[in-house]
Amino acid sequence: MEKKTYERIGEILYEETLENGLRVCVFPKPDFGKCYAFFATRYGGMDTRFQLNGRWLDTPMGIAHYLEHKMFDTPDGGNALQKLSSTGASPNAFTSSAITGYHFECTDLFWENLRTLLEFVSVPYFTEESVQKEQGIIGQEIRMMEDTPGRQSYRLLLEALYQHHPIRNSVAGSVESIARITADTLYHCHEAFYTPSNMVLCVAGNVDPQRVCDLAREILPGEAKPPIPRDHGEDEPVEVYQRENGKAMAVSAPLFQVGIKLRPEEDGPGQFRQKLLGDLVCEALMGSSAPLYSRLYTQGLINGSFYCGYMDYPGCAFLVAGGESKDPAAVRDAIQAEAARVGAEGLDEGLFNRLKKAAYGSFVRSLNSFENLCVEQAQGYFQDQDPWTFPEVYDAITRQDAEDFIRTWFRPEQTALVVIRPGEGEA
Repeated sequence: MEKKTYERIGEILYEETLENGLRVCVFPKPDFGKCYAFFATRYGGMDTRFQLNGRWLDTPMGIAHYLEHKMFDTPDGGNALQKLSSTGASPNAFTSSAITGYHFECTDLFWENLRTLLEFVSVPYFTEESVQKEQGIIGQEIRMMEDTPGRQSYRLLLEALYQHHPIRNSVAGSVESIARITADTLYHCHEAFYTPSNMVLCVAGNVDPQRVCDLAREILPGEAKPPIPRDHGEDEPVEVYQRENGKAMAVSAPLFQVGIKLRPEEDGPGQFRQKLLGDLVCEALMGSSAPLYSRLYTQGLINGSFYCGYMDYPGCAFLVAGGESKDPAAVRDAIQAEAARVGAEGLDEGLFNRLKKAAYGSFVRSLNSFENLCVEQAQGYFQDQDPWTFPEVYDAITRQDAEDFIRTWFRPEQTALVVIRPGEGEA
C-alpha cells in the first residue's frame, strides 16, 4: 500500500487500488479504542438514467435510496443492521444526490463487522414481496418529508435553480415514483453501480491496513468493470430557471432560502478550491461575523436560524442562505446590495484573514471525527480530489479571489428566492 504523510495536519493515510478497482483507504489510529468503516458507491439520487450492457435504462426517481433500504435484507431472512448491532457495532447508511454509503463504528469485533459490511453490500437479495412491503415504509418517510417545511424549501430551491439537472429530483422520490420500483430494477441498479471499481472503502482506527485489503479481496468480486455511462440531462443555462418559487405550509413565520447559482468546476483540484472559496465568501459576505449579518439581525429581518454555505454535486454548484424572516425579499435584496458594495469597495482585509483562519481551524477540528475523515476521503476520491491538501489551498486563496467571486456570481439572474409562507396547502 502507498503511505501518504500529511505533516501539516498530522495525518497518515494508506491507500491501494485493488485488482477489482476498489479503492481502499486506511487511517491508522493506534492510540484509539474505536474503529470506523465506510463503504460507499458513487451512485445517488441523481443517477436515474444510465447505460447497462449497451442499453439505456430510465429508472424511477428515488431508486438509489430505495436500494439502500433493501440492501440490509439477507438471503437467510435476516437483517444486516440487526447482525451488526448484535456484535456491539453502531451501523447506519445514507443516500445523497451523488453517493450512497454504509458504515459502522465499533470498539470490539472489528474484523467480524467489516466482513458483514462487505458481504451484505456486495450481495443483493430482493423479492417482489419484500420490495412491495418496503413501499409502505418508504412512502410514509416520503410523506413525512413532504410535510417538513425545511426539506420542502430546499427541494423548491433546487427546482428554481436548475431546469434540467436531476439534482432537482427528490433523493427519496415520490409515492408515485417508488410504486414503479421492482426487484428486477433494483438488481439492475446494483449490477451497474455496486461494483468495486465504482466504490471506495475507508477505515479509521487501530487496524492493520494490509489486512483491510486482504479481507476486501477475499469477499468482493475479483473483476474490474468499466465506468457506467450516466445521463444527467441537457446542459444547464448559466442563469437560474426561476427567480422565485414557494408554497404555503403550516409555519408560524415565513421560511426562506436564497440560492446563488454557480458554474461548476470539473472534478479535481479546481473543484475543491471552489468549495473552500465558496464557503469563505459566504462567511465574509453574510456569515455571523460579517457586517451584513449584524444589520439584518438588528433590523429584525433574520434571527438565530440564519445559515449560509456552499453546496456542490456532479454538474452543479451553488451558494445557499436561509432561515426565518418577516420579509424574505428584503433579505435577498440586502444580500445583493452588500455584494455590489463589496464588489466596488472590496472586503475588509482583517475580517477576511480572520475568517480564513477560522475556516482552517474548523477543518482541522473536523479531523477528530473518524466519520468525517472517512466520508471526506470517500467524497474526495469520487471527485478526484485530495481533501487533506486544504492547508495549501487556503494558503493560496486571496482576498482578491473572494472579491472576484462575488463580482462574478452575485447577480440577479444567478439568484433564486424560495419562500414557505404561513398557510395551508399549495399557494
